Amino acid sequence: MHSLLIVHHSSDPPTGAAKTESDPARLLGECGYIIESAHTREEAFERVGETDAAVLALPITEMNDWAGVLMSRKNVPVLWWCTAETATLSVSACEDDVRIDGVLSPHMKPSEIHWILHFSSRRCYERVQWAKEREKLLARLEERKWIDMAKGILSKTKNISESEAYDLLRKQAMNERKRMVDVATSIVKVYQLLHEPS
Repeated sequence: MHSLLIVHHSSDPPTGAAKTESDPARLLGECGYIIESAHTREEAFERVGETDAAVLALPITEMNDWAGVLMSRKNVPVLWWCTAETATLSVSACEDDVRIDGVLSPHMKPSEIHWILHFSSRRCYERVQWAKEREKLLARLEERKWIDMAKGILSKTKNISESEAYDLLRKQAMNERKRMVDVATSIVKVYQLLHEPS
């Protein structure tokens, strides 16, 4: 991980002591990371494509909205820059399902920052893998639904058992060189059209 996108609320950078204590761009830049900044959703969406992770220096109550904007463009680790300013209202948001992969603070040492970024990268990868697995499982459930409906229709119309209906469905799919779910969907849709009340 080499480049980070830092998202702030306004284009006005902190001044004085607040700047030296909580400026993520300065602190992360000193740790050797290439820093990009964004202050609007449009800038964040555009610039996240070129970075390895996003650091949100925002109140935790805004994390999910901003994470959604960033992840609609690219799946990157999203970290929260936790300071006295960004932690306001955080207690009320503790119960929320906040989509962040790690937390950084201005009081961390460079080695701690590197480890947090490393672990957040792994967490992001796992989150993406789980989302893909979930999509596959939902697709399989949907396919199973169509196949079960087609089996029921074949069983009823041909007066055969469900296992015989399944074999018939499988043979028809092989003969037509189609997936079983496609044949099943066709059977169900034709049956629904024929038995639709006029």
